Amino acid sequence: MVARDEFHMRRAIELARQAEAAGEVPVGALIVRNGEVIAEGFNRPISTHDPTAHAEMIALRAAAARSDSYRLLGTTLYVTLEPCAMRAPAPQAVSSTSCRTLRSITGWTSTRAC
Repeated sequence: MVARDEFHMRRAIELARQAEAAGEVPVGALIVRNGEVIAEGFNRPISTHDPTAHAEMIALRAAAARSDSYRLLGTTLYVTLEPCAMRAPAPQAVSSTSCRTLRSITGWTSTRAC
């Protein structure tokens, strides 16, 4: 992991702590383009009663809204925990629809369910 990846992963960890403080599973995610954070998210499925309100999904939605496009060209997704089976296809789908320019950095892999 290069220095900029470590810098952004530290921010993702801060977001995970926010999730934990809110009583959620501690996962944080952010999306970066050209060194600038364009979106962030942390787990909120419990508090929002939304099974899709996971950190990376929130960050992906916010990045798409900010970019005014579903194609997140030239972006990097930083997430503290590898997505579970339900959420794993989302970054891959974005990657394939945007010419494989979404890079993904994962802090930890878990064998647990969502």
